[in-house]
Amino acid sequence: MNVKMNIAVVDAGAEPERLPSHGRRLAGSIDISIKKARTARFFDMPTGEIGKLSQPAGPLYQIEASNGGLITFPGGVPIKGADGTIIGAIGVSGSLVENDDAVARAGAAAAGG
Repeated sequence: MNVKMNIAVVDAGAEPERLPSHGRRLAGSIDISIKKARTARFFDMPTGEIGKLSQPAGPLYQIEASNGGLITFPGGVPIKGADGTIIGAIGVSGSLVENDDAVARAGAAAAGG
C-alpha cells in the first residue's frame, strides 16, 4: 500500500504487547491504534461491526464512551489462534479506514497462524 501506519497488538487481556511504528509517530494515531485493538478484544469482534451497531437508535448507541473510550470505526480485528480461540487483537491507524481495516485483517490472519 505504501502508506505510513501505526499498528498496536494487545494480548488476550487487552493489554498492549507491541506497538511498532512504521514511520508515523503522531500521538493521536498511536492512541487510536491501541484503542482499536482494545475495542476489538473487549468485544471479540471487528471495530467496524461495532460501529454499525453503535449508530443512533442502534443497540450499542454511544458505547464508544464506555471503557475509557472505544473506537467504533474499522481497523481493529480480533486475533484467533489455530484452535479458534481469541488470543488478542490488532489495531491499525494512520491511513484511510479502508486501508487500516485491510492491514488489520491481514495482520490478524498472519498472527493467528
